[in-house]
Amino acid sequence: MMISTRGKYALRVMIDLAEQGSDKYIAMKKIAERQNISLKYIERILPPLVKADLIEGVHGKGGGYKLTRKPEEYKISEILSLTEGDLAPVTCLECGAEPCKMHAECRTLPLWSELNKIIYNYLDSVTIADLMRDLKSE
Repeated sequence: MMISTRGKYALRVMIDLAEQGSDKYIAMKKIAERQNISLKYIERILPPLVKADLIEGVHGKGGGYKLTRKPEEYKISEILSLTEGDLAPVTCLECGAEPCKMHAECRTLPLWSELNKIIYNYLDSVTIADLMRDLKSE
């Protein structure tokens, strides 16, 4: 499993919005500048986040984006699942995948199944609020 630039940037955008507070809309341009992400790339990241109701967007003067929930209510797993799709380490464990011909006698399947559980459990245990902590204080 490799997290794409889209997934990494989506997390950075969500953290940025969380750090700005939930009472005001933040301009896309400001997010792009702070996160050193091109405006064109931000324009591709934000719509799926809005459509999934992870953030709210308003167009026009005074518009921008803000979170729809508290930072501690966003699990990293939901953001990465949205941007990356399935996070399974092998294709045979992807949601909706047909079992491979070797499924019954596959000696590696238990390894991949356990790794898959560990990945999801870990990403489910981390929130945007956890990632907001000041790195210098650790």
